[in-house]
Amino acid sequence: MSFKAYIDNIESNTGKTPKDFKLAADKKGLLEAGIKASVVFKWLKDDYGLGLGHARAIYMTLKPYIKKKLS
Repeated sequence: MSFKAYIDNIESNTGKTPKDFKLAADKKGLLEAGIKASVVFKWLKDDYGLGLGHARAIYMTLKPYIKKKLS
């Protein structure tokens, strides 16, 4: 399955676009520095019923927005 197919399937099943997920993740504080991918995956599973593959696809759309830790 292509990445676009994953995103299309997620949008079809949840009614949410990657932009919607970004806004929701930001509101929940999931784009802050130090947030582990597993926390985001759990949120996507618990709140939206996404499986691991689909959660990973959404995480990849969120990753550029996750703040970097300052050393």
